[in-house]
Amino acid sequence: MKPSRKDAPAFRDAGHRASAAAAFATGAELYSDVRPSYPPSVAELVSAHHTVVDVGAGTGKLTESLLRPGRAVYACDPSEDMARVLASRLPQVPVWRARAEATALADASVDAVTCAQTWHWVDARAASAEADRVIRPGGALMLCWNTLDVRHPWVLRLSRIMHSGDVQRDGFYPDVLAPWELAREHRETWLQPVTTDALFELMATRSYWLRSPERTREKMTANLSWYLFERLGFDKGQVLPLPYRTDAFVYRRG
Repeated sequence: MKPSRKDAPAFRDAGHRASAAAAFATGAELYSDVRPSYPPSVAELVSAHHTVVDVGAGTGKLTESLLRPGRAVYACDPSEDMARVLASRLPQVPVWRARAEATALADASVDAVTCAQTWHWVDARAASAEADRVIRPGGALMLCWNTLDVRHPWVLRLSRIMHSGDVQRDGFYPDVLAPWELAREHRETWLQPVTTDALFELMATRSYWLRSPERTREKMTANLSWYLFERLGFDKGQVLPLPYRTDAFVYRRG
């Protein structure tokens, strides 16, 4: 399935994509606290592989679910702050700073590469080639995303107030280049219980927020307060079921 340009978050050019991704140089502690993990079904997609590297691992949301007795799990991320928090959370996992386009791994050194909430930040051509270089014959590349389920009208409005730029279109396919071919896809929906306070924290983990000046952040906070407490009538501290959609894709060499 060939991806559409409408499938993924829009960047003007490679420089815009890089500057947006660079926003994650800070804020890793909050990211770790409020961003959701992944359904167990995602890690099961690579359950047959014994040596796995989680690329663009962030604070280890997916990495932790990959841990199994007898399996070697590694992780890398370009952000020093993200790598620091990951290493403190999962001291048993070797962690280093690197990008999906240049992992610093040896040729044919792992059975699988996983990328969670990452691939839309990378140069797909270079990252596809790097995965081909480091994954052994018979291995797999697995990509996955958690996305606010904007099919619910109140969540669509919420995502716009938060400037959630990583919302993937329902039914999307990522841009992955040869020799990789889609072997399996997995899609599911689920609910995360969150408080209204946590929604403000979640907004503060978005790239747009991290790149914005204080005046813009104050406006975003005011807009979210109005929406939650006046427009929707929620109480402060109320627990809400926040709908998410998870999309995961396994690629193997053609």
